[in-house]
Amino acid sequence: MASIYTTGATYQAYRASLLHFSDDPAFQKNAYSWHEDGLLVVSEGRVHVAGDYAALIDFLPAGTPVADYRGKLIMPGFIDTHVHYPQTDMIASPAPGLLPWLDKYTFPTERKFADPEHAANVARFFLDELVRCGTTTAMVYCTVHPQSVDAFFNESEKRNLRMVAGKVMMDRNCPDFLQDTAESGARESEELIKKWHKRGRQLYALTPRFAPTSTEAQLELTGALAKAYPDTFLQTHVAENLDEVAWVKSLFPQARSYMDVYDRFGMLRPRSMYAHCIWLDDNDRARMAETRSAISICPTSNLFLGSGLFDFEKADAQNVPLSLATDVGGGTSFSMLQTMNEAYKVARMGGTYLQALRMFYLATLGGARSMELEGTIGNFVQGAEADFIVLDPHATPLLQRRTERTDSLEELLFALALLGDDRTVLATFSAGQQVHQRLD
Repeated sequence: MASIYTTGATYQAYRASLLHFSDDPAFQKNAYSWHEDGLLVVSEGRVHVAGDYAALIDFLPAGTPVADYRGKLIMPGFIDTHVHYPQTDMIASPAPGLLPWLDKYTFPTERKFADPEHAANVARFFLDELVRCGTTTAMVYCTVHPQSVDAFFNESEKRNLRMVAGKVMMDRNCPDFLQDTAESGARESEELIKKWHKRGRQLYALTPRFAPTSTEAQLELTGALAKAYPDTFLQTHVAENLDEVAWVKSLFPQARSYMDVYDRFGMLRPRSMYAHCIWLDDNDRARMAETRSAISICPTSNLFLGSGLFDFEKADAQNVPLSLATDVGGGTSFSMLQTMNEAYKVARMGGTYLQALRMFYLATLGGARSMELEGTIGNFVQGAEADFIVLDPHATPLLQRRTERTDSLEELLFALALLGDDRTVLATFSAGQQVHQRLD
């Protein structure tokens, strides 16, 4: 064991219960590693080794500092695969449905991001909120303004977070003050790719808002950029709301389905993330699995806007990559724990029982796999980036009372998911550096 350490290297160790995943617990029995008394060793921002404390401590280089978090749970940082940072200030805005909500609240709020100072101010608060809730990676929508992307990435870069973001593209069916053109949207997106993609830990996502706000010309150029830059991400919305689905059918009558609109323009591919996916059919899901296109499940948003219930059973039957997301401000919380809470209820209403183990998988390695970033983030394999969180089972009196009476890991995780929130996150680390500490 001593040979795994390099002479002269600097290490930091963390003692706590450790949990991380190697597979989806819904399909694999031995899909996770659990060390009730564990040790995580980090070096130069990456995981060096993770395992049982008793098996590792004697081989730790002399003088290595060990942070003692006994009684707490360390796991990989949460991964939120669909969230709108410009909508931070309009979370919890009342509306009878998705489309009127966009017109009354979303578009006027996003107009303000033409101002770089405003964009920077919101980006700072947004990222503070993410790390406070234990989210270390997110796929983020900016606005149509390139300066909104610069503001977000500048703030993320300062914190050395692993973030994915992109400029929204929309050249029709939106207010004039938020419209680009097919050509300007593609040109500005390509400039932002060259500026930000793979700069440090920042990654770029082509971001057509959704099919109704893009012409065929814009979707065609988006598909061309996706082909020209295959290691970029692509993110958009699909089949969230029945009114939206009907609108898409009227705009693209030649397409077999809403998802087929994107497929026709070459937008189904690895590293593509489709939010919601409530009103898909089996052909859509089969095509997503075939192209390794992923689904971002947004339960708090779907319940808040009355959009519908995600069908876990049908998605699993087709083996589509799945992950969880908050979708703020359509969603109602930045907390992935509260998102798990609602995901569990959505699944139950649809006839599926969602294990707590699987909920935590979906919020960590499931997100990394959906983004084709397994081995980089999402678990504690050697060499992975050391993004991790410390969860406190005693964060609230009720949580403490319940977790002290749990008899299994599944019960403990279920209590954390159903009763936990931002207060449960004691500390958040990004690339081995602490970026949040709860104030008691």
